[in-house]
Amino acid sequence: MDPDEEKIEAELKGTTLRVYWYALRQNQKVGVREVQRALKLSSPSVAAHHLEKLMRLGLLEKDATGEYMVQQAVQVGFMRFFFRIGKFMLPRHLFYAVFFTSMLAGYLLFHLRALGTEQFLLLTSLGSGCAIFWYETARILREAPF
Repeated sequence: MDPDEEKIEAELKGTTLRVYWYALRQNQKVGVREVQRALKLSSPSVAAHHLEKLMRLGLLEKDATGEYMVQQAVQVGFMRFFFRIGKFMLPRHLFYAVFFTSMLAGYLLFHLRALGTEQFLLLTSLGSGCAIFWYETARILREAPF
């Protein structure tokens, strides 16, 4: 990890992380009052402080109208567990959970008639994979800053 990423990871916590998360999810310019209202911050100056902090870190840029736009999406700290598709921030484990669940459903659909020891072991393995990845997905979503 380079020194810039270490600095960003150290600073990107609490309310600053919530503001950055909000800006990432909007995928468009955000204003101080919009951030303050959306995140229920106590005043516009609190929102402005965190937006300026993100700007100093190089994650946001400010235009001539005073609105902020995401300049750089980083994968540090808690953000490593997510990736962005448009406005959506999805946990990485979600795709593994869906993959194992579809494998289990497909196997049950096509091979349920012959249930022997080998099939039981396969079903147990796939079921365990499903349970683990769905659990991890739910745990990460509970810890998300939204």
